[in-house]
Amino acid sequence: MTGENNDSTSLTGKILMAVGGIYLVASLVMIIMIFSRMDDVQKRLTAATVAQDALQKQLTDNSSQNRASVEALRQQVGMTKQQLARRAASLQQEEKDTQTRLSADEEQTKQQLGAVSGEVSGVKTQVGKVETDVSNTQSDLALTKTKLEHAIGDINKHSELIATNHDELDVLRHRGDRNYLEFTLIKGKDPVRLATISLQLKKTDPKKNQFTIYVLADDKKIEKKDRTINEPLQFYASKDRGLYEVVVNSVDKNQISGYLSTPKGAATEPTSAHAQASPTGE
Repeated sequence: MTGENNDSTSLTGKILMAVGGIYLVASLVMIIMIFSRMDDVQKRLTAATVAQDALQKQLTDNSSQNRASVEALRQQVGMTKQQLARRAASLQQEEKDTQTRLSADEEQTKQQLGAVSGEVSGVKTQVGKVETDVSNTQSDLALTKTKLEHAIGDINKHSELIATNHDELDVLRHRGDRNYLEFTLIKGKDPVRLATISLQLKKTDPKKNQFTIYVLADDKKIEKKDRTINEPLQFYASKDRGLYEVVVNSVDKNQISGYLSTPKGAATEPTSAHAQASPTGE
């Protein structure tokens, strides 16, 4: 029994020793594993710290760069604001100048329009006056036509249509059937050349409206003695074979005035300084 108890005690001791050994080995393994993990964690922590420092530096650098960029942008914006302000002021000044010019131009245009309107009114007035003058002239012409007189010629004894003044003579001219040359003869002067004949004043009697003239035609001198105003004095010129007429419309102390009527195909020549010739149609 005693021997069995000793064996049991010895087995138990061995078991305890084996368990203690296993525990010790397990403890060492655990300690090694713990230290290994702690070292790994330390490495990770160090790496994280380094990464954090790098990130912090990058953030600091980025912040500096951002601040610099922001400052540069702010300066640019400030400059842009100043430029915009100057440009706005310039545009406002240009607009003000434009309005001033437009106002001046508008005033000048109004003045010009007023002047043009005045000129147009003046032209209208002149046109109205011209129309009135034309109307009056037409009335005078119609009246003059009715005043044209007929007189008996001293050769053919036929009634001839004569003019007693310049206006009536214009009416005869516009008929176009004869030539008409106006003249003024002065007593004591040389003969006045009219067309192909010449006229010379011999004497006058204003009280009786009578006169005496010489007609020089075809180298002949014809006397028309004591004739009266508005009396057709007729004669023939062999060169033209047509009837010529002299009509005196006014008699003064030393001169007479009237006109010479010639056939339409008769030749005309320049007159002297004492005659005023006006061929038909001129």
